[in-house]
Amino acid sequence: MSKGRSFTLITTFLFALTIPACATLDAASAILGNQLNFTTARLQAHIDRQYPRQYDQLGGLIRFTVSNPLLSIPPDATRLHLDFDVGVDGAGMHSDGSAGHFAITSRLRYDTRSNALYLEEPELESAELPLIGSRMNETGRSLINGWLRDYARSEPVYRLEPDMLGTLGSRRVTGTLIQNGHVAIKLDK
Repeated sequence: MSKGRSFTLITTFLFALTIPACATLDAASAILGNQLNFTTARLQAHIDRQYPRQYDQLGGLIRFTVSNPLLSIPPDATRLHLDFDVGVDGAGMHSDGSAGHFAITSRLRYDTRSNALYLEEPELESAELPLIGSRMNETGRSLINGWLRDYARSEPVYRLEPDMLGTLGSRRVTGTLIQNGHVAIKLDK
């Protein structure tokens, strides 16, 4: 066999070996030391697939349509920031789109049963719901805080993909951390 043909076969073989490795490269590159790191772009892509969503409050008397989530981590922050547009229907109110906007901040917790990140201790930072008007002080805040409690309990911000779980192997999750513009899941050694 000639040297040229031998080189071509070896190159083709090595290239074929790298194709399956590319599928796990993204997950493996997210693990740095004893933590699994997530950028805001990765979290945003996951959360974008979940919206718009409708939520009933007050026993179905009011329906929120929550849309256009925007996730960010401000510099030097230890909590993530989420902005949402909201529409409100019911109790004499009707919106054909966005009736307002609200913003929350939250820490994150990792749930080992669902292999997902959830909001922890979310706080309403601001709310602009002109449709509710002066009632925003009590009624609007109560509705949004009720939604936040339900959301934090049942809706993941991010669910780990199977390839990422495979990369973790037998390592245990010891906590979560928000710093330097990213989210980290801390791992044991």
